[in-house]
Amino acid sequence: MFGQVNQRTVGSIFAAAALSIIVLINTPGNAADHPNVLFIAVDDLACALGCYGDTRANTPNIDRLAATGVCFERAYNQLPLCNPTRASVMTGLRPDQIKVYDLDRHFRDEVPDVVTLPQAFMKAGYSAQRVGKIYHYNVPASIGTDGFDDPPSWQCTINPSGRDKREEDLIFNAEPHRQISAALSWLAAEGEDEEQTDGMIASAAIELMEKRGEEPFFLGVGFFRPHTPYVAPKKYFDMYPVEQLQLPYAPPGDRDDIPVAAFAHNCPVPNYNLEEPILLQALQAYYACVSFVDAQVGRLLDAVERLGLEENTIIVLWSDHGYHLGEHNGVWQKRTLFEQSARSPLIVRVPGASGNGQACQEIVEYVDMYPTLLDVAGLPAEPNLAGQSLRPLLNDPGKEWNGVAVTQV
Repeated sequence: MFGQVNQRTVGSIFAAAALSIIVLINTPGNAADHPNVLFIAVDDLACALGCYGDTRANTPNIDRLAATGVCFERAYNQLPLCNPTRASVMTGLRPDQIKVYDLDRHFRDEVPDVVTLPQAFMKAGYSAQRVGKIYHYNVPASIGTDGFDDPPSWQCTINPSGRDKREEDLIFNAEPHRQISAALSWLAAEGEDEEQTDGMIASAAIELMEKRGEEPFFLGVGFFRPHTPYVAPKKYFDMYPVEQLQLPYAPPGDRDDIPVAAFAHNCPVPNYNLEEPILLQALQAYYACVSFVDAQVGRLLDAVERLGLEENTIIVLWSDHGYHLGEHNGVWQKRTLFEQSARSPLIVRVPGASGNGQACQEIVEYVDMYPTLLDVAGLPAEPNLAGQSLRPLLNDPGKEWNGVAVTQV
């Protein structure tokens, strides 16, 4: 029903799924006393969300999560490219420590015995399961496979493949000389949410929660959109009429004082030499995908409430990096040190945390996620992690922090 399923251990296949939202409760005792973690990752998601001040974005569900958790408004990824940041988050180490700077190297080539975030939870008696993209995948080529996964991190993996994968020939590519994985490309799809890969991912994750076992779960849920190609049901495109959109303002000569090196990995030619009408359609398609994924996040949040898991589940939502939508006179996508690429969404809801419902303006890093989740779940700290626990900020988002973030390209 959900595509490729891989289960390596006998027992509760439905105990946990990997969502990029984390739910944690800090309770002493055996594993059964500890909170679940819903760990939700969204691919290529900029801070194009209502809760981050984007008045154009229609994102009621992620906004709902932010309103009941802590929204970190100055969270920075370690390297704004899919594989390095994901590997960094999951190992708690910086790219220079794991020697992952591109899309082709696996972190275990450098640190073969590292204990990943879900492994740390498994050591404490949790089940650890993944649905969709948590570690790196080539999109859309690897949809429906394990991608660049880390088998020791999971007891069960589910890799849905939906209509978007089967109908790639319908996708419009504004840059035919480039593959749709890298080009501005999109499709206003026919059919329902549940026919798309991300809709299937939400359905599979919900089923895992419904059929969970007695042990607490670490469930990783990874959505593929809004990564290119921008594919979402047509109704989400209709939310953003092209005639009501406009490209980001750039003053004349905006690039004149920017070093050439700043564009070494991205957009050396403004807007890929595309005309404004095409760029506005790309902008529409990106926001459509954001709203589509937001709806799937809403389904997860509704399931957590319906199943009575709200009070013992930590939810974390993050993206692997930010995303350019035409800023700086025509920069698109990622892999720059500009704010739009280095700064990324991070929302954490810990049941009972006194900071819930507030925004945090302190500088934090993605390597902080690993120690934070262990701390708020009441689990032992792993040695040699690069980050620090954000638990003090989860209880007091206005606390003086003096945080420093290191992002590299």
